[in-house]
Formats: sequence, structure tokens, C-alpha cells
Amino acid sequence: MSSHKISFTPPRKSGWQLPTLVLLLGLIWLLVWQQLQALADWLTYDLIGLQAHTRLGESVNFFLYDVPKILMLLAGMIFLVTFVRSFFSPEQTRAALGGRREGVGNVLAAGLGVLTPFCSCSAVPLFIGFVESGIPLGVTFSFLIATPVVNEIALAMLFGLFGWQIAGLYLISGLTIAILGGMLIGRLRPERYVEDFVWQVQVGQQAADITYKPTLDDRIRDAGRSTKEIVGKVWLFVIIGIGIGAGIHGYVPENFLANVMGREAWWSVPTAVLLGVPLYANAAGIIPVVHALMEKGAALGTVLAFMMSVVALSLPEILILKRVIKLRLIAIFIGIVAVAIIFTGYLFNLVIG
Repeated sequence: MSSHKISFTPPRKSGWQLPTLVLLLGLIWLLVWQQLQALADWLTYDLIGLQAHTRLGESVNFFLYDVPKILMLLAGMIFLVTFVRSFFSPEQTRAALGGRREGVGNVLAAGLGVLTPFCSCSAVPLFIGFVESGIPLGVTFSFLIATPVVNEIALAMLFGLFGWQIAGLYLISGLTIAILGGMLIGRLRPERYVEDFVWQVQVGQQAADITYKPTLDDRIRDAGRSTKEIVGKVWLFVIIGIGIGAGIHGYVPENFLANVMGREAWWSVPTAVLLGVPLYANAAGIIPVVHALMEKGAALGTVLAFMMSVVALSLPEILILKRVIKLRLIAIFIGIVAVAIIFTGYLFNLVIG
């Protein structure tokens, strides 16, 4: 038998070059961002030669302005969110929720669901890990609801496009839905709807003494790789969404949208949610449509309800969760979240004129 010598390479220390480069690129990003409207106007009305205040001119201008704006906002926010996310892990989340009772546990789980936005593929191992840690299922569902409902990309893009007021409303409503939804599910004795094998799974214990703390350079490089990967996967959906938004912006009459998605139409909110449930799309692709709808006079509550149903009731996550919970609990989960989103849409339409 041949013996292999195991060598240990200590982690590299962070230097100043990479953080300085990131700050410089951030400054360039900000300067370019401020000139996007002027660039879109020059391309539309000077280079292409379209007339201002025409349907075609407004649609093309909207498209040429929103494509770089949304992609830049998307890349910048993904980089920041991924950098922050590197300070959290599933094991840390489980440890923070372990031993928490319902009520306080639901509030904490919803907050952690926003701060630690894991992808849909993490739903099953996280669910099993929470069960193994003794976390109540109601608390677990507050986390699972908050993670997609308060989508970090949607939150960041709403802030960049509409300001902190609308982004804050989206955050507060999403947290409320997650907290109350988890508490309600916890009252329904959901344990009977969990597949039997889940209770028998023993998740391997993580070695507490073997921890690796990435350096600042490592976090920056990981954030850069994630940004490149995610933007590479969604850029086409973004452009398609902006194209739809440009058509809405230029050709859909304001009176039509005001009648269909306005506050006066009582059926607009549930209809928007019903349309959004099967229409799975990522947040980056739906935000341009939301932007165009709001610019044309659609009611804020109706548009937010549509957006939240699209990104919250994720078809991939539901299919993945089917492996560990029964259809009845999935139906309860969808129903509670859908009703909460409808209520939120009505509330926003009532409060915000």
C-alpha cells in the first residue's frame, strides 16, 4: 500500500488590491448609472431618429433605458447580496432557530429567511435539517415562506427603481405573511402531513472544530463568480421582461390598465394572484413588467400582489417540497400564502391612494 502525505495549506491573507478594485468599479458603476437616461435619449431620438412622444419612440426609449439599468442594478445587487450571504450558512441558521418556541421562533425564522435567502434546491435539506434539530414545523414554514416571498433581488431592485417606501412596504408585508402563515400552519398539526422517512433521517452532525473562515478576497471572488453565473442565466429573461414592459409602456392605454388593475376593480387583486401562481418567473424578469404596469397607472397593491405571487409561490420549490411533505400540506401552504398576498394587495390599495 502506498501512503499519501496530506499537506495543509493555510488560508491566504487578504490584500488591499482586490477591495480597492471593487470600490473603483463601484464608482464607475455609479457614474454610468447617472448617464443612462441621457444615453437612451441620444440612441432613440438622435441616432435612430424616432420621434419623441410617439408610441414607438416611447417604447424604444423605455427598452434602451431599462435594459442597461435593470442589468446593472441586477449585477450590483446580486454582488452585494452574495457578499453578505457569505457570512451565513445553513448550519448557522439551524443553530439560531434551534430550541425556539412558536411566536418568537416564527419572527426570528422569518427574519433569517430574509437574511439567508437560500435557493429552492436547498429547501429539502433545510427542511430535514430543521426537523432533525427539533424546530417546530410552524417555525420552519415561516422560514420557508420568507425565503421566496421577500426575494432579496426583488427587494433591492424595488429600492433602486421606486425608492425605500415601496421596498419597505414589500419587506414588511412579506415578513408579516411569513410570520402569520407559519403560526397558522403550526396550529394545524402539520406533522401528520410530513412524509414518514423525514422523521427517520438523521442529518450528519457538522464538525464544529473544523471551520473555515474565508478571507475578504475569497468573499469578493465568490460574489463575483455568483454574479457572473446568475446574470448569465437570467439576462435573457430580463430582456424579455423589459420587452413586454416596453410594449405595455408604449401601446397599452392608461385607462385600460386603470380599469383592469386599478383600485376600483375589486376583482383585480385575486385575479392578479391567480395569474401569478402558475406563471413562474424569476424576480429579475418580473420587475420590468411591474415597473411598466405602475408607470401606466396600475394600483400598487395589485401589482405587488401579482409580483409576490409570481416569486413566492415558486413551482420548482413546490415540486421539490413534494418529496418531503404531502399534497394536503402543500395545498394548505399555497392557500395560506395566496390569501395573505390577496389581503396585502387590498390593504395597500386601501391605504395608498
